[in-house]
Amino acid sequence: MTIVRALLPSLVQELKRREISIILGPRQVGKSFLLKQLEAIARKQGYKTAFYNLELPHDLRLFNQPDEELFNLLTRAGGVVFIDEFHYLKNASRLFKAVYDSGARVKIVCSGSSSIEIHRHLKESLAGRRLLTMLPPLTMAEFRQKDSRSDFRVLYREYVTYGALPGLIHVESAAEKLRLLNEMLSSYIQKDIKTLIREENIRAFNTLLYLLAERQGSLISVNSLAGEIGLTAAAVNHHLSILEGTYVAYSLHSYARNIGNELRKSRKIYLYDLGIRNALLKDFSAPAARQDQGTIHESYVFHELRKRLEPNMELKLWRTKAGEEIDFVLLHNRRPLPIEVKTGLVQPEIPKPIRRFLSGYPESRGAVILSEGLQGQVHCAGKPVLFRTFAETADIFASFA
Repeated sequence: MTIVRALLPSLVQELKRREISIILGPRQVGKSFLLKQLEAIARKQGYKTAFYNLELPHDLRLFNQPDEELFNLLTRAGGVVFIDEFHYLKNASRLFKAVYDSGARVKIVCSGSSSIEIHRHLKESLAGRRLLTMLPPLTMAEFRQKDSRSDFRVLYREYVTYGALPGLIHVESAAEKLRLLNEMLSSYIQKDIKTLIREENIRAFNTLLYLLAERQGSLISVNSLAGEIGLTAAAVNHHLSILEGTYVAYSLHSYARNIGNELRKSRKIYLYDLGIRNALLKDFSAPAARQDQGTIHESYVFHELRKRLEPNMELKLWRTKAGEEIDFVLLHNRRPLPIEVKTGLVQPEIPKPIRRFLSGYPESRGAVILSEGLQGQVHCAGKPVLFRTFAETADIFASFA
């Protein structure tokens, strides 16, 4: 069956608007497939369409002509023009701006994988002329479309073992999944990274990727990483910016406002997909058999929360100099909601850091403690503390809306 992405309805609505629709995200999250779905819908709605994939030599050659000819190519037919991997297009911002400002009856929908390349090509401001959409790997709700009748625990084990990249969802063979994940990993290095860093730094970059996978969910020290890899701290920071700029890694920064001994510059880094992390570590064991199962559960929660953030939301961590830590603080209209992930929790115990946070931040909405199977509700400092399962992670947003 075809997985229907949650973002599809809003993108369909954008077909009616003149702004340039830009879909961003890491490789292999389904951007090309989504563009083709949108083209099919546009045709059914009566639009004339054209589709170009700039990773194909024929299409790229077609776009390798003067701007005036490209302008005519995009505007003469009208309708909707789809451009996959548009960052290969020279002067994209100037061209898109010209098309929009001309008032031509044409809609452009495009996609790209590297924000570094995209920002390099979108040097001119398209403010008011573009609509940006971030496409992540599948959420658990999207992943469950493959078999809605299966027990959540069965699908969860598959999800956190092989990841949430759409290209793997209908692959039954574990060996084939591993092969595809390794191909995706090497493709990223070959296609995105080699153009952004010097050849002699590729090995150091690969080492950094491995160390980040190994230390996912832990506070990182750039100086420590630099010493292990044999690079300067500035070089490591540059590599980290590339990882974030290609949507392969996300930083989680610390939340601090009231308590004097809070760490204000701490951060963790999460790779964008658990299957890719496991490919880097070369470990596809079942979560219950792994020493890092706590990290796996925490990473799952991080991604489920991150994929649902609205413009008025932020996700942070919380840690004090004394070592007290809360995995996540979800800020909604600047009001904090501490969220703790616990492995093997069997009774509703409120961790000390949660108590301290609720006392220090009386404006908190409450707190959430996520685990494999515990449910319930208690109160602390006059606030509700919800115990929910991993299957209910997405429901957090509704519980405190």
